[in-house]
Amino acid sequence: MEKNERATRIIGIDPGLRRCGWGIIESSGNRLTYIACGVITPPVNDALANRLTFLYQAICALIEKYQPNEAAVEETFVSAGARSALQLGQARGIALMTPASMGLPVGEYAANLVKKSVVGTGHADKNQMQLMVKTLLPAADFSSADDADALAIAITHAHHRTMDKRAKQA
Repeated sequence: MEKNERATRIIGIDPGLRRCGWGIIESSGNRLTYIACGVITPPVNDALANRLTFLYQAICALIEKYQPNEAAVEETFVSAGARSALQLGQARGIALMTPASMGLPVGEYAANLVKKSVVGTGHADKNQMQLMVKTLLPAADFSSADDADALAIAITHAHHRTMDKRAKQA
């Protein structure tokens, strides 16, 4: 690590109304360090407004606890019905708005870009993603595809912010 370069802490969020994955990493140059990850599970029988509030409060608590410098959120791909798409879109809105309202820059990444950035192909399956996340972050202790995906989103953000920084310096 260069003298002037300090680690950037990134929270990755894989939005969902039933299961919202989150992952925290630190990026310093090409080095990535696992910090924490987990899944937010709003009560499924609560009213939509209460579930969205639950997501908001949980993401706020994570940001306050881990103090990330930046956030990254996956763009949602929906092939389900309109009602499901609308509800997922509302959860994604909370995932975007919460870190932004707390002063964090927020990057957005398509699922295919996340897969391509982490695995090398935009059509990687869940097992390939989890294997590569574990390879890139050996200390990572994820328990599901949701938190593994959130870590992959954070990794993607770390790679793209580094590439953007280098492009600006050139």
